[in-house]
Amino acid sequence: MSLPDTPAAEDPSRASDPGSSLNPAESSTAALAEPTQRVTARWVTGLVLVNVGINAAFFGPINVFIAEQAIGIDAANKEAIASLVLGCGAAVSLVANPLFGALSDRTVSGFGRRSPWVLAGAVLAVAALLAMSGATAVAFMVLFWCLVQLGANAAYAAITAAIPDRVPVLQRGGVGGLAALGQTAGILLGAVFGAVVSGNFMVGYTMCAAALLFSVMPYLFHRNDPPLPRELRPPFSWGSFLRGFWISPARHPDFAWAWLTRFLVNVCNQLTIVYLIFFLGDVLRLENPALGVLILTGIYAVLVMVTAVIAGPWSDRVGKRKPFVIASSAMIAMAGLTLAFFPVWTGALVGAAILGIGFGAYQAVDFALLTQVLPQAADRGKDMGVINVAASLPQVFATGLAFLAVTQFGGYVTLFVAAAVIGLLGAVFVVKIKGVD
Repeated sequence: MSLPDTPAAEDPSRASDPGSSLNPAESSTAALAEPTQRVTARWVTGLVLVNVGINAAFFGPINVFIAEQAIGIDAANKEAIASLVLGCGAAVSLVANPLFGALSDRTVSGFGRRSPWVLAGAVLAVAALLAMSGATAVAFMVLFWCLVQLGANAAYAAITAAIPDRVPVLQRGGVGGLAALGQTAGILLGAVFGAVVSGNFMVGYTMCAAALLFSVMPYLFHRNDPPLPRELRPPFSWGSFLRGFWISPARHPDFAWAWLTRFLVNVCNQLTIVYLIFFLGDVLRLENPALGVLILTGIYAVLVMVTAVIAGPWSDRVGKRKPFVIASSAMIAMAGLTLAFFPVWTGALVGAAILGIGFGAYQAVDFALLTQVLPQAADRGKDMGVINVAASLPQVFATGLAFLAVTQFGGYVTLFVAAAVIGLLGAVFVVKIKGVD
């Protein structure tokens, strides 16, 4: 990405930049330094709001609008259409997240390393959401959803990398919990949009676009994003750039195990929610499945936010991450078993509550754990992007597995039991991480 590339140390105007709390002399090394100064409440608020907007843009369509749009195009094949659109978008995110993370690592701009990608990614995603609202064919749904994923993942890769950039280790559980709160609030906001527009997905996409656009503004105005001096950016070669995306499990085993456990737990979570609107309509026979999604998402969201803001700081205080991650992963698996063997509305309510308790604690503490196993400071954006693949790859894997489970291998009981087994494996493998307690 080509942007104004004057290093902050050489730019006198940088000292008065309202988006930075660093003076020019400090910024020459701050971009790559291990953070020691606690971040401000204003900066954390901006970070949380970006997460709200990105997740509203993701999960309003994922949970409601793409399904409703698929029904409008071809109701008889709605599952196949939804799986195709979501799977293609997730495939784009697999590439986009680590790619934009790596590009942000190398960005030389007076605006900082991460902020330009937050802005550019949000603008692209907003435009694609507006285009998505008018798509009347499956091919256009696929195209525009892929562009949404491209832009939103650029923004997400950058804002995720900003946390290990600026937040000291002993504050990361708390900040991770608040970031999880923002993510969940965005998911809830998307569900609210789905219920409010009552089947009018065109309006729903527009609301998601507006939420994303306005959510990034506070962070951009108060970003605390030190620029990378040109002399600290390594020479570029395609060979080294592409090889950098492979992080050797032999050299960095903790990183590898952390990636695998995150992948498995996210597969479990994705399998539990991917066909939720269809489950509520086809199995539970709810008259208004979108309203059911809103109710379940509301229960889930409240409990995620409560447990995230409790578990994250708690893990900071005790100095331990793994016990929290193991227990929360097991709870996420229990939610799948609840839906499998109690396929009634009460079972769905209990399952949503269990999933919320488990996933809130998991998001906050696992994120803090992940930031402690990154190989090196210069590649935080790329490495966090590789970690984020463990959350986006399940969307590809889970949509195909869910389609086969529901249509070929026993239906929703098979789907939810498979989710539980995979989630339990994620809990077990956390013990393999040796460098973090």
